[in-house]
Amino acid sequence: MNTKYNINDTIKEKILEKLKSSKGKSVSGELLANELSVSRAAIWKQVHVLIGEGYMIESSTNSGYKLMGSPDKLTPGEIKAGLKTEFIGKNIQYFKETESTNIIASEIAKTVEEGTIVIAESQTGGRGRLGRKWISPEGGIWFSVILKPKMQPLFASRITLLAGVSVAKTIRTYGIPAKIKWPNDVLINGKKVCGILTEIGAEMDAIDYLVVGIGIDANVDTGYFPDEIRDTSTSLKKELGTEINRVEFVQKLLMELETVYLNFQKGGFAPILEEWRNLSATIGEWVKITTGTRTIYGEAIGVDTEGALIIETGEGQLEKILAGNCEHLRKP
Repeated sequence: MNTKYNINDTIKEKILEKLKSSKGKSVSGELLANELSVSRAAIWKQVHVLIGEGYMIESSTNSGYKLMGSPDKLTPGEIKAGLKTEFIGKNIQYFKETESTNIIASEIAKTVEEGTIVIAESQTGGRGRLGRKWISPEGGIWFSVILKPKMQPLFASRITLLAGVSVAKTIRTYGIPAKIKWPNDVLINGKKVCGILTEIGAEMDAIDYLVVGIGIDANVDTGYFPDEIRDTSTSLKKELGTEINRVEFVQKLLMELETVYLNFQKGGFAPILEEWRNLSATIGEWVKITTGTRTIYGEAIGVDTEGALIIETGEGQLEKILAGNCEHLRKP
């Protein structure tokens, strides 16, 4: 990405922010040019870029530019307009379609600032845990955030729990009883609406970066999902009976994620873990845990400070599982 693109991108975002904040009133091109220290021709050019992206902007020689309507796109300009975070989402890389936002985020993680986001309208090769494919059509929310916590790799799983709390709490602001299935799914009435995939770049004793991939079935029609996941999946649109404003949802989620993450950075993991436990769909359930080497059946009775699931087996033994596939079963 060259410097010229960055400058133009910034101008475009600031124009959009000004048009949005004017709430339907016209903004003169001269005022925009003066405020941004560019020529009126540069303003005109970026306004037409916005029109090409689907924004309805009325132009008048006398009064200037007026925003009449916005596309349903998760573009940087849309997300940043009104975003109240300190650092998460200040740098956004947007794609109409990409293979996987986690792949791109992992490639750029070392060279960008913490809080950078990679977001796409759709993914052709979205990935879940254990190498599973993640269906990522248009209408969903598919993004990855780059974090650089100063902590040992041993505790990286805490970030997955933290992200799950952030997503569940955001969904609950819409009146939907979201819960978290260990280790990385968010459920609504037992059906999956969100998956989280955390990938790590680390040295022996320090994390270089974490890429937290979050995929949410927002305005997705689950009727088009493959048979094997259709009955166990849901979407926010399906639960609410209407489409949500995706930009507003992303803004809320980024704010919640940053708040929880900053509290975590101050050493406050205990309250976050307590929230996770209160939102858990897994604690108290009879579960089947599959790891790379064995299968464990038992009752999930808690999660420890490392994010490990604590299982009480039928023989009364306690097992701690840090990573594995979890299935909720009917109690025997």
